[in-house]
Amino acid sequence: MEFDLENPLTSSEDEHQGWGSISALFAAESDHMISTVGLIDLSSRRDAVSLVLQAQFDCNLDPFVAYLAINYIDRFLSKRKIQREKPWIIQLLSIACLSLASKMKKTNFMLANFQGKEGFIFDAQTIRRMELLVLGTLDWRMRSVTPFSFLSFFISFFSPARPPLLQALKAHATQILLKAKNEIKMLEFKPSVVAASSLLSAAYEIFPIQFPAFRAAVSSCNFVNEEKLWECSIVMGAATASATDGCDDSAGMGEGSSPETPVTVLGRHSSSSESETAVGSSSDGRELKKRRTTSTLRASCDHSG
Repeated sequence: MEFDLENPLTSSEDEHQGWGSISALFAAESDHMISTVGLIDLSSRRDAVSLVLQAQFDCNLDPFVAYLAINYIDRFLSKRKIQREKPWIIQLLSIACLSLASKMKKTNFMLANFQGKEGFIFDAQTIRRMELLVLGTLDWRMRSVTPFSFLSFFISFFSPARPPLLQALKAHATQILLKAKNEIKMLEFKPSVVAASSLLSAAYEIFPIQFPAFRAAVSSCNFVNEEKLWECSIVMGAATASATDGCDDSAGMGEGSSPETPVTVLGRHSSSSESETAVGSSSDGRELKKRRTTSTLRASCDHSG
């Protein structure tokens, strides 16, 4: 069964047990947040995310696969540190997370094409071992709760609820979420808050007349901390503006309109906004040593949590 980012807790086994309900999502989202964002090595993350975005651009990869792969990378790096003297690990980690995300989304990702562009070749067994290391580090919890899980809930606050308007609102909020995915500060907010913030930005842009009522409804929701919503909107506004200005050229997101600043969207004021070649073979992979790959991977990824 293909993993659906909008229904992460629903599977063929638990479909009839209420796991897909919105209350279950809000109850579960804190467990899917990274509590050690500050431990993530920014340089390693930047390199890994860059490789994922490059794969998305070069291989015409489903953006949701790239989003999920980055989610796995963030969770992995929050628990393990990469030895900087072995930079090939970053590429192997990116490939493994892309492969896992593709399998979850049942998308055919041509690893050979991507590896050829990057200059390193890892054989299938090496990639598989890295996948297992990622799975173990993530405790095999691959059905991540993300902001996409909450879009439908907050869209229900929008009035009038005509399908074409809702589809347009959701599509634009999705673009905003995808553009903001390379900003590490977004990890500090609950997925539901990020979802609400993206929808407010989208609504202000394309439905300004209906926006005040929508903003009031979302802000008064019992599940939403209004102060966190405000803080998140500041970070998201800076991240999406940066992406639109060309700092995320490799993402290949499509439409490039930029959401308004959080000050405009939420009707509040702020003085400022914050945002802050060894293991592979040359071309045929024959020099990879299977008997030492696992120990090398584990030694190169220090467990930190």
